[in-house]
Amino acid sequence: MTPRKNAPTSPASMPSPAIGANTQTYRTARMALVALIVLCFAWEAWLAPLRPGGSLLVLKIVPLLLPLHGVLKRNVYTLQWSTMLILAYFTEGVVRGMTDPAPIAPLAWSETALSTLYFVCTVLYLVPFKRAAKQRAKDLAEDSANVRTHDHP
Repeated sequence: MTPRKNAPTSPASMPSPAIGANTQTYRTARMALVALIVLCFAWEAWLAPLRPGGSLLVLKIVPLLLPLHGVLKRNVYTLQWSTMLILAYFTEGVVRGMTDPAPIAPLAWSETALSTLYFVCTVLYLVPFKRAAKQRAKDLAEDSANVRTHDHP
């Protein structure tokens, strides 16, 4: 009987398969998320709010704050689901960039650029983790198949 390899219980507990290789993509993703939070807050608080003096749309940063802790901790699971969240900000940026007047359009296109940068860098950062997880699953399946063939003559 061959010993089983210990599989991580969650993607967050997986060791980094390429510690130095993805550091720059992670840093860029992290910077893009923080910059997007700052941009959205400044936009709705004083740069171009719906109403003079600010608006409640400033609360649109709350969903961006939810993954911030996990992103700063390099939690793989948080990075994965935050790529889906960021698509809402990409969509808002494109729609407002195409429909809003001049003082708002550059802010919207900046939102689009930052959300795209975050998405691309996060996906690139996660590629080695996904490959490692697939390899682990394959290894576990092979180990399981070997155990079954050795247990039953």
